[in-house]
Amino acid sequence: MLVDTLGLVWGLLVLPADVQDRDAAKPLLTSVAGRLPRLKVVWADGGYAGQLIDWVLATCGWALQTVLRPVAAAGFVLLPKRWIVERTFAWLGRYRRLSKDYEANPRSSETWIYIAMIHRMARLLMTD
Repeated sequence: MLVDTLGLVWGLLVLPADVQDRDAAKPLLTSVAGRLPRLKVVWADGGYAGQLIDWVLATCGWALQTVLRPVAAAGFVLLPKRWIVERTFAWLGRYRRLSKDYEANPRSSETWIYIAMIHRMARLLMTD
């Protein structure tokens, strides 16, 4: 899932559990590359390190920065920027249809996530 700093979804890809997140990042980022001309930096979990950083820069023109847990940290540590996508996952978990993995088809899961985000954005517009 690719979200902005407000936690709104810009890109989404649901794949089977046997696909590594790092491998799924390439098709996801490729699908949104042309639609986000002002994007400069993408923050990601430490699992997205390695060759993916160079690939993102070469293919999309973005700097991929990994948010890593401090080595000396013990217990819970709030990581900068990492909470943004986690907050989005929490919002989605409040929708009953998304609270469990009910869908057999990944495209159905993606559709329900988009529906939930449309609902969330519409509610935000109504409160302003």
